[in-house]
Amino acid sequence: MKAHLSRQTMILALAAAFGLGAAAASLEWLRPVEAAAPARPVTQLAQAASAAAPSSTPLVGGLPDFSALVEQTSPSVVNISVVGKPSRMAMNPNDPMFEFFRRFGIPVPQNPQRGGETPAPRGIGSGFVISQDGYILTNAHVVADAADVTVKFTDKREYKAKVIGSDKRTDVALIKIDARNLPAVKLGNPENTRVGEWVAAIGAPFGFENTVTAGIVSAKSRALPDESLVPFIQTDVAINPGNSGGPLFNLNGEVIGINSQIYSRTGGFMGLSFAIPIDVAMRVADQIKQYGRARHARLGVSIQPVTRDLADSFGMDRARGALVANVEQGGPADKAGLQAGDVILSVDGRDVVDSFDLPKVIGNLPPGKAIRLKVWRQGNERDLTATLGEQNDAEQVAEAGNNGPVRDRIGLAVRPLTGAESQQLGVSRGLVVADASGAAAQAGIQQGDAILAVNGQPVGSAEELSRLIEKAKGRVALLVQRGDNRLFVPIRIN
Repeated sequence: MKAHLSRQTMILALAAAFGLGAAAASLEWLRPVEAAAPARPVTQLAQAASAAAPSSTPLVGGLPDFSALVEQTSPSVVNISVVGKPSRMAMNPNDPMFEFFRRFGIPVPQNPQRGGETPAPRGIGSGFVISQDGYILTNAHVVADAADVTVKFTDKREYKAKVIGSDKRTDVALIKIDARNLPAVKLGNPENTRVGEWVAAIGAPFGFENTVTAGIVSAKSRALPDESLVPFIQTDVAINPGNSGGPLFNLNGEVIGINSQIYSRTGGFMGLSFAIPIDVAMRVADQIKQYGRARHARLGVSIQPVTRDLADSFGMDRARGALVANVEQGGPADKAGLQAGDVILSVDGRDVVDSFDLPKVIGNLPPGKAIRLKVWRQGNERDLTATLGEQNDAEQVAEAGNNGPVRDRIGLAVRPLTGAESQQLGVSRGLVVADASGAAAQAGIQQGDAILAVNGQPVGSAEELSRLIEKAKGRVALLVQRGDNRLFVPIRIN
């Protein structure tokens, strides 16, 4: 055997050692230069390449350097530690008496062990300073049920924080620390943000403080299940638990969003992150400051998407807008003259492209505001004026049919019974199934079924149905009327 390996043999040996195999060794950067091939001068190679390639201006000029942005903005970003309120320990479900109490509707006794309380839950999140006098924005879910909130800056200063208020609908919370001359962030305009733009996030994923991640804006005005009021900014910035409530910066060092949610099958980052636009968050913060809570407007309609077939049947040039399926009697829409079958095309000149646009537009307007509606009715456009009401805790702005919260839980899209349908069925309240998928479809629920009750409690709105399903544990029993027959349909909740 020779005392030395040829260059080709050595490369193949290294490739095999690193698990690349013979095929990997054939990559261009691993291929040895053939001795028999005459070398061409570098200038000739460059001239040949420039002659072959057409001249054009590159669309992307290079990768950005985030170091100056991070240096400038990091002092405004905080880590938030939360200690929750201790909760009473319920009886162990494996206890033989547990089923007895549950079956007969008797309140389950509390477990007296360890003082009858579970240890106080703890959590972490992120936030950022929006004013020099100590106001900080974060997510509502970060400080939910908090008994103690601690804010920590990059220079290791720590402060106890007070929760001024939070809004579950938009997942925005405002907290306050007793400090002055704090470094506040600069706010940007999400409307000017373009898809494909570079953005960066700073937060504390898994507790790793002051972590910076970067990516691009993947989409704007994204609708998510159970989130009817927020037109999310979608990015591919790496976001993980602990990043919640942290800022999303553009290249100017301006905050354009609050990192709020991720799509994940594992609990970790999978390339889909969602941020609340900062203009939405600041409106909520201002309302919390002024009223102690967020106020969201309501129109008093249930809606559904306009499909191509529906658009054709209504004589529309294309599928657009939000189809009014039901108008709440005596509500703002009813007083404005809206009717079932109208298609809402715009609000104050802002186009309603899809049905899920309407809840976002209406819900982020102040109650009491007079708005101009452009609607499509019987082949013509009409202008109406409505004065918005205010949502209470049990109301939604609108039910966007296929995008509503009920469908995302068990697969139902519903609408209230009309007067004629109620009379025909002989009931005063109920819901009609507009579509069924997922668990509901697997259980046998069909389009056109009338849902009269959930676990024995009558329902007359999608909000009631959603609330009862959320309260249920594992399964629900729907009382369904199909034709002249009534039956209970059990559904397992995913």
